[in-house]
Amino acid sequence: MEKRNEIKRIAILGAESTGKTTLARSLALRFHTEWVPEYAREYMSMHTDSYSHDDIVRIAKHQLQEEEQLIKTSNRFIFTDTEFIIAKIWSEDVFGFTPDFIKEKIREHRYDLFLLTANDLPWIPDPVRINPQRRDYFFNLYKKELDDHGFAYEIVSGRYEARLFSAVTAVKKHFGE
Repeated sequence: MEKRNEIKRIAILGAESTGKTTLARSLALRFHTEWVPEYAREYMSMHTDSYSHDDIVRIAKHQLQEEEQLIKTSNRFIFTDTEFIIAKIWSEDVFGFTPDFIKEKIREHRYDLFLLTANDLPWIPDPVRINPQRRDYFFNLYKKELDDHGFAYEIVSGRYEARLFSAVTAVKKHFGE
């Protein structure tokens, strides 16, 4: 069996400024493995004036390429700081539709577990964050999407170390020590 099939894929999903990057990085350190940074942040910091649905697809494809590259050096788990459901909701919110590529990847590219971050961390502004007043709205959309697809997920909450503990507990619940 290929190593990539043995690695459990865990996606971090949540609204802006809910600690997804910190959580993905911390989980990778805790489990001695790889994590995939959110490419959208890098891309949007270079394209702040405008973007299209094609950009969302371009970002999603790059994110997937990074994941496929890093899974080769992963150990038991790989943690992704974003995935296709975020791209779907983002596209629908901004453009009113979801590109076919994103829909296909949600159906085909499986994650073994999603960690949905609660909105219990303070908002920290930065140049690419734009929705401080809509975090509950997005949380509910992500949760509905996970429920509609029947994907395995756990809501992680708490501030800082408590959030990491919540996430580690969820991973152990699903996959053991």
